[in-house]
Amino acid sequence: MRTAYLDTLYELAKKDKRVYALISDNGAIVYDKYRIDFPEQYLNLGISEANMLGMAAGMASCGKIPFAYTIGAFLAYRAFEFIRNDVCLQKQNVKIVGTGAGEVYSALGPTHHATEDLGGLRSLPNLTIVCPGSPMEVKKATQAAYEWEGPVYLRLGTNREPEIYEKDYGFRLGKGVMLRDGKDISFVGTGSILKDVLLAADLLEQKGVHARVLNIHTLKPIDEEIIQKAVEETGAILTVEDHTIIGGLGSAVAEVVAEYGKPVKFRRMGLQDFSAGYGSYAEVKSMNGLGIETIAKAALEMLQ
Repeated sequence: MRTAYLDTLYELAKKDKRVYALISDNGAIVYDKYRIDFPEQYLNLGISEANMLGMAAGMASCGKIPFAYTIGAFLAYRAFEFIRNDVCLQKQNVKIVGTGAGEVYSALGPTHHATEDLGGLRSLPNLTIVCPGSPMEVKKATQAAYEWEGPVYLRLGTNREPEIYEKDYGFRLGKGVMLRDGKDISFVGTGSILKDVLLAADLLEQKGVHARVLNIHTLKPIDEEIIQKAVEETGAILTVEDHTIIGGLGSAVAEVVAEYGKPVKFRRMGLQDFSAGYGSYAEVKSMNGLGIETIAKAALEMLQ
């Protein structure tokens, strides 16, 4: 995902001198090509995430399009006040790019995990939140963020995510994507964990259970229509996210389901606490109840 983002940002900066890359020390090496070719559109502000957001807001007020990038946990938690007051309150055209979504920095532990970021940022007015699920989707989301006038939080994984799309498709902010159709149950996922959700659906298929898989790449504004359709057409809804179950995807979908007012079996699947353990991304997800087989088991339990 990181490479897909940087490649797209490079092309945007080449075409539009208003595009600036702001980083907070993190990512200096991976920005080498961008920094060499566009030195006047690159600013490394050191380990000062809040200042980076304040500067980005000032640049946006002068007509620039800053993409402020660092580890998502440091942006969402350390710089929250600046995101709220300088960017969102003022409706500045700042693109906030957080890498390391969820538990993908698995070996670094919970200090580097962005597992509560959506819960805080989703409450901020004027902020569009995008959580792409694959490298192709990152490219489309970055382009869409550039074209969107206003604050955007772009929530990325790292650089090892597999592709989940077999062919090109039309990306639209605020419109979810049905990755797979099914009538028995709907999986609703977002971000890096979507590949696991698809594999869990494969396990269910072997047991004769046909699962629909929905990709909600835009958390805010959320696609209410695709969720309401799942309520009407499938027997249950299971949200799956690499984030606390409070305030993130599960909460957003629950709000839509509750206001729609029609009964459906519903369950949120995600972190119940701070993540535990260290290891590979797959190992940490499994340790915290988000393994592929655990996801499939939860779906079967709902249908029994």
